[in-house]
Amino acid sequence: MLADFFTQLSVEVRASAHTIKSYQRDIKHLSRYCTDKAIAQWADLQHTDIRAHIAGRHRKGLSSKSLQRELSAIRSFYNYLLKKAQVSVNPAQHIQAPKQDRKLPKTLDVDQLSGLLEAGASSLLEIRDLAMFELFYSSGLRLSELSALDVTDLDLPDNTLTVRIGKGGKSRILPVGSKAVTAIENWLQQRAIKIPAIDSALFVSTRGTRLGQRNIELRLEQWCKKKGIAEHIHPHMLRHSFASHLLESSQDLRAVQELLGHSNISTTQIYTHLDFQHLAEIYDKAHPRAKKKPL
Repeated sequence: MLADFFTQLSVEVRASAHTIKSYQRDIKHLSRYCTDKAIAQWADLQHTDIRAHIAGRHRKGLSSKSLQRELSAIRSFYNYLLKKAQVSVNPAQHIQAPKQDRKLPKTLDVDQLSGLLEAGASSLLEIRDLAMFELFYSSGLRLSELSALDVTDLDLPDNTLTVRIGKGGKSRILPVGSKAVTAIENWLQQRAIKIPAIDSALFVSTRGTRLGQRNIELRLEQWCKKKGIAEHIHPHMLRHSFASHLLESSQDLRAVQELLGHSNISTTQIYTHLDFQHLAEIYDKAHPRAKKKPL
């Protein structure tokens, strides 16, 4: 039945090779549990067994995300067994993985960003890179959205841009700050002179082809090294910084949600925790009753 299940995943569902390999590994762990508990048939596995198996995996240090994937693999397998009339119930149907504390996104403070973006650009590629990073921070774009931008998505006289296909297939119009507009205008002027117009993309290589997401990551890494910034800065730290700084100044959670393109406000609320951390630090430093006494 396992062999037939994985064949069905590959042929009918057209699951990726990575998904199939992960599911095979996950079901193998469940099979070992059955062997240890002397459970001979898949139909003999109970709801309590699945819960005990997942709890055991959790004790071994598996993350919530990994456990969710394991449960997904088990549910899929048992749904297949149900279709084949090999079992009467899916014992994993209503079991949830333990929740994991959500990690707060890393951000840069205003001074760090100023040091990053005001370091100057001399070469053609640096002019392009500065325009990319200014726009990233100015408009709070996702990395995929930045890479997908075309020249026609910009309305520089109006200081706006259009994200045609954001996450979930949604489009949105975003403001573009004056420093980003200046950097982009400089890039477009240089690009028109020195790079052949092959692609409609806003940010292209010297060959005129669209820059992919990995290329943008590497360029930011190189930029930081050249500017003497020791901290590893991932592109999305610019988006996180945009959200944190905007929320800190405006306190308008709904507006930040719209600008980020979040469908659920609970996703945006994580930035309120960052804002609270900032306020807590100020409190600890400034409040007479909060200051730590010298040792």
